[in-house]
Amino acid sequence: MIDHRLHVLRTLAEHGTVTATAAVLHLTPSAVSQQLRLLGRDLGVKLLRPEGRRVRLTPAALTLLRHADVLQAQWEVAQAELAQQSETPRGTLRLCGVSSALAALAAPALARLRSSHPQVEPRIVEEESAECYRLLLADDADVALVLPGPDAPPVTDARFEQAPLLTDRQDLLVPEGHRLARPEGVELAEAAGESWIVKERNNDTYPLVTAACAAAGFTPHIAHEVKEWYAVSALVAEGFGVCLLPRIVPLPAHAVTRVPLRGEPVSVRRYLSVVRRGSAAHPIVAAGLDALRDAASGAAGDGYQHVPRGVRR
Repeated sequence: MIDHRLHVLRTLAEHGTVTATAAVLHLTPSAVSQQLRLLGRDLGVKLLRPEGRRVRLTPAALTLLRHADVLQAQWEVAQAELAQQSETPRGTLRLCGVSSALAALAAPALARLRSSHPQVEPRIVEEESAECYRLLLADDADVALVLPGPDAPPVTDARFEQAPLLTDRQDLLVPEGHRLARPEGVELAEAAGESWIVKERNNDTYPLVTAACAAAGFTPHIAHEVKEWYAVSALVAEGFGVCLLPRIVPLPAHAVTRVPLRGEPVSVRRYLSVVRRGSAAHPIVAAGLDALRDAASGAAGDGYQHVPRGVRR
């Protein structure tokens, strides 16, 4: 078994403070500090350097982290090989993801999985992408469906296997009868003077909207921030502003018009499936990933681009 104190060190490296690490691991801050002191003592190195109320990882800690990532990946491979000795996959598949991906991809995928692998029990948690990566590292999830943003781990991150799953175009959502409600489509820059309705700032969608507008040459005037697509659409219908609506999200029954965007660059959202490195061959995880790829390939609606099986990041 891998020394559990390495997991404490990896969590500290991810969250930055002893207090945050303790909260994630359901420990006290003193217990976190003590475990890392003991680990350093056993290895004959110092792992933490105090900096005011915070701590900094020493060069020795960074070296140890590189080896810890390799050890963790190898442990995942070992568990996968042991699980492959069972004739039938059985157990719990823990899946987390953003709401749009859960609705359009996870729901049909897990319905198929329930039929093809009745002894696999899915468990689903909705979270923003940043939290999904944390759940994977904490071994509280097996598969994540994320929208990578500017703060997402790079595809070269040794802790994860990240694979493109689906590319989804975005449309401009405007009130019925709006000057931009043209069936032939509009360029995003034509909406530069509009008030914008976005999902709140700590949501995955916010940086995608602002990045799309920046690429079109303007900074959006954000008038309202809400949480749910249904509320966004309702505000658009009443003339409070416009928004970008992913095609994967169904159009609510409001007096709104979905307008296709023309020109370059094309405004898209790219969904990834993410697992801990080394775990993809585990029969339960592999069955879940296969079901998600099948759901992505069968996704209905213009603007979806399925990434073929075997294409990985």
